[in-house]
Amino acid sequence: MCLLLLAYRVHAGYPIILAANRDEFHERAAAPAHWWDEPRIFAGRDREAGGTWMGVSRGGRIAAVTNYRDPSITEPGVASRGELPVAALAGRDEDKLLEYFRGEGHRYNGFNLLFGSARRLLYLSNHGERRARIAAGIYGLSNHGLDTPWPKVVRGKERLLAYLKGHGRPEPEGLFELLRDRHRPSDAALPETGIGLEWERLLAPMFIVTHRYGTRCSTAIIVDARNEILFAERSFDRQGHPTGSVVERIQAG
Repeated sequence: MCLLLLAYRVHAGYPIILAANRDEFHERAAAPAHWWDEPRIFAGRDREAGGTWMGVSRGGRIAAVTNYRDPSITEPGVASRGELPVAALAGRDEDKLLEYFRGEGHRYNGFNLLFGSARRLLYLSNHGERRARIAAGIYGLSNHGLDTPWPKVVRGKERLLAYLKGHGRPEPEGLFELLRDRHRPSDAALPETGIGLEWERLLAPMFIVTHRYGTRCSTAIIVDARNEILFAERSFDRQGHPTGSVVERIQAG
């Protein structure tokens, strides 16, 4: 994912409300969200490296990863970050997961990982060895640390909060709509991450549309007080037009 917006224990009836955009090169093949044979998770799949960017398990666990953008520490040929959500969803308990990530985190380029359940959510990054338990609140995550105030993160959090205030019951369509925001901030507001101004401009909107690179899919995950997970995903083409949707309801154990 390249933008993840989270309301955790903000709404009395829905402990997790998550809305996210996955941005990627259009030439990189991927499968829409589906049930995997092994491990038994519901997630999209990167057909190039075999991992995922976001998924859920039947047990109620959620995991999502974003890249940490820093060309100075990016190395070719390392392990795919898409392995990380798969590991988080595969059934290890949290202590074993944290031990795994501490031991194996160096194998990946910079990443941010959000994982856990309605009971407990954790944020982990191998950039600066950051780790935090998520407290109740509204959060935004892009390609830097959790809640780094990039324009798209700040705008996304504001839009999510406004949506929740105006809707007693969150729905995927409303979350998809807020994720389609294509506002482009001024150059003065853009971060400097070492990729040049042209790319900073291209990556600045919440929803990205270009011929080569853009928002490939939006995902809404809504967990209610009975631990039922609603997972909805919408895919887009190079012009930003919808090409398909997937909806799955999972009663977590």
